[in-house]
Amino acid sequence: MTKHILDISNGHSANPNTDATPDTACVKNKGLQDVIGLTRPELAQALVEAFDLDPKKAKMRASQIWRWVYHFGATHFDAMTDLGKEMRAILPDHFSISRPEIIEKQVSTDGTRKYLLKFGPGVEAECVFIPDVGRSGALCVSSQVGCTLNCTFCHTGTQKLVRNLTAAEIVGQVMVVKDDLGEWPSDSDTRKLSNIVFMGMGEPLYNLPHVGTAIDLISDENGIALSRRRITVSTSGVVPQMHPLGLETNAMLAISLHAVQDELRDVLVPINKKYPLKELLQACRDYPGLSNARRITFEYVMLNGVNDSLVEARELVRLLKGIPAKINLIPFNPWPGAPYECSSWERIEGFADLVNRAGYASPIRTPRGRDIAAACGQLKSESIKERASARLK
Repeated sequence: MTKHILDISNGHSANPNTDATPDTACVKNKGLQDVIGLTRPELAQALVEAFDLDPKKAKMRASQIWRWVYHFGATHFDAMTDLGKEMRAILPDHFSISRPEIIEKQVSTDGTRKYLLKFGPGVEAECVFIPDVGRSGALCVSSQVGCTLNCTFCHTGTQKLVRNLTAAEIVGQVMVVKDDLGEWPSDSDTRKLSNIVFMGMGEPLYNLPHVGTAIDLISDENGIALSRRRITVSTSGVVPQMHPLGLETNAMLAISLHAVQDELRDVLVPINKKYPLKELLQACRDYPGLSNARRITFEYVMLNGVNDSLVEARELVRLLKGIPAKINLIPFNPWPGAPYECSSWERIEGFADLVNRAGYASPIRTPRGRDIAAACGQLKSESIKERASARLK
């Protein structure tokens, strides 16, 4: 299979949050406060402080700016024609509207698009847009640069953690892709991006404050306006953060499961040593809003001769008894040096058939973007971990 590689720049400055810690409240650019990543109350307060506005007037102005940025995709204050000329002229003295820089865009033969984005020196992450998934298409976003979990079947796990991404940087991934798709304004009936999945680089629940804020920004009805039921957060099993995720975000939950015995899952998903299957499945049963209409998705990568027997399929059905669930069977996507092979198609179909007959939907995920290393478990950037002192210099 061939691949098409485009080196492009979207014309916007890179996200300037090069030295931010995960708790940074806003993004800075040459002393300017970035609108992207601020909640509407935060934006209103920033306008009060910048221009000594009356709080009511600041709230109104914040709503106007918010809609221009998140609904129309404006990148310059000059475009905000319902603001007075005087305010449009002075806003750039205090605020910026940034995007991550696209380092590389690759387009698969199946239409999948992979973006390598730069958030600062040595801080890069990938996101992937997959057409014809969900209602229209799904964007797989990253929540960290690198990962700490070391899942042995996942290429991302071989990249050391650089840092968490901020809410601005997570939302920036969505906005860059919407720019590329030509999908402004956000309420277009023909929108191509209808679903967001936190299944890119990193463990979202190790970055829950920023993931939660990003979900709030993405789902705001006056902005990008994606339904929370179309936003899914995948975790490898950070049990203490699962209930807060449900309470704070009302997002759909996916579990990166991959094994039905603790002994094997300890190897495939090492966090299982800290939060074993019994604790993980109880947290699933306790997930806020769980119902037949809001099922948990269990992801199960099919590894040849490792976890793909019918005995394991039966045990999977037993483990999930009583949990409203869907089981996504994922053919293993190879990467250089991977210690596993994909199960045969016959074996995957036999596994799926048994699970289906037990009453669980078990679709087999069609591999997308394999030719550009954009498929599930293949993401990895070339970011390097820098010492904080070096970044400060």
